[in-house]
This record gives sequence, C-alpha cells and structure tokens, in this order.
Amino acid sequence: MDFAITHTWDSLAVNRDPVTLKLTAGDGGLAMEVQAPFFNDPPAPAGVPGEPFPGLWDYEVVEAFFLNSTTEQYLEVEVCPHGQHLLLLLSGKRNAWKQGLNLAYEASIYGDKWKGKALLPWRYFPPGVDKMNSYAIHGSGNGRTYEALYPILREEIKEGQGPDFHRLEYFQDFSLKDIMGPNWMQPESELWKEC
Repeated sequence: MDFAITHTWDSLAVNRDPVTLKLTAGDGGLAMEVQAPFFNDPPAPAGVPGEPFPGLWDYEVVEAFFLNSTTEQYLEVEVCPHGQHLLLLLSGKRNAWKQGLNLAYEASIYGDKWKGKALLPWRYFPPGVDKMNSYAIHGSGNGRTYEALYPILREEIKEGQGPDFHRLEYFQDFSLKDIMGPNWMQPESELWKEC
C-alpha cells in the first residue's frame, strides 16, 4: 500500500517530489518504507543511529499514526534520515503511556534524498486499528514546514491555529487486512493489555 504526502498540514500543495510511504507485510509486523527529499535541516540529532531519540519531532522526520478510532488508542511512529526513531503508544489524544520502544530501523542518505526502512512489530499496534495518517516535517525557525497525508481543510482552520498532528478526526479509513489479506487477524498484544 503506497501513500504520497502532497500537501502541507493546512492543505497547500507541496511543490516538489513528495514524501512517500510504503506499507507491506513483514515478518511479525508491518514493514514501513519511507522515501523523502533530504533537507538536512535541522542537522542530525545527537542520538545514536538505530536507537530511540526523545523529542525527535523537533528534527527532520516522517511520522505515521495508526489509530483505533473508537478507543482513541494509537501508535505513533517517527523516523528520521539519520537513523534515529521514536515510537509512542497513546491512549487518548496526546496521552502517551509508553515511548522509546525498540525498533528494527535503518536509514540511508543519498544526495538530496533519503530512505528509511522499519519493521513495526504487531505488539505495538493497538487492537482494532481502523484509521491512519502520516506527516513529514523539516526546516528550522520560520522555515519549519509541516506536511500531512490527510491535512486540515483550509475552510476549517481558525485564526492563529498551527499544525496539530493529533487531530484524530482528520485521520482516514485504513485496514491492515488490505495489506495482510482478507483472512488475516491482528495478533493480540500483551503490551496493550497493560494500558
């Protein structure tokens, strides 16, 4: 399943090659591949590549959110071109109850582009995922740019409003069965039973 982020968070068109996200069946989880322009702005975080990095959203990053819209439980996945990542499990809007989980993730930069590959274990997904959204962020200061797969409609933006990636009402329908097959059943997660 392929996605392209072609708009900013507030529905303006992106005027360059878009960030793309590819989701496929993986061994014990969902394989996620990101391809994106490389801005190198801001510079790389100080964390070790392949390790979780708190506050990664302040850097150049691509994010994917997987939501159960009834319970408002969701998985937030953040990856960056320099190899760091951050996973958050949330129960209710912005209510992270677990973060800094391990992830098999590698990234490579080639010229003005980068690619990242991750395997998202099923135990990280809340039961009953039925919606998703994805975002890309880069730039510093006034040049900070926020892009969204499913952006907020221009006519719904209030004066002074900024980007907010936890506006769950803008997430769109998504079924893991479309990737895994119609007879696939999402494995139970002992991790989510702790929530």
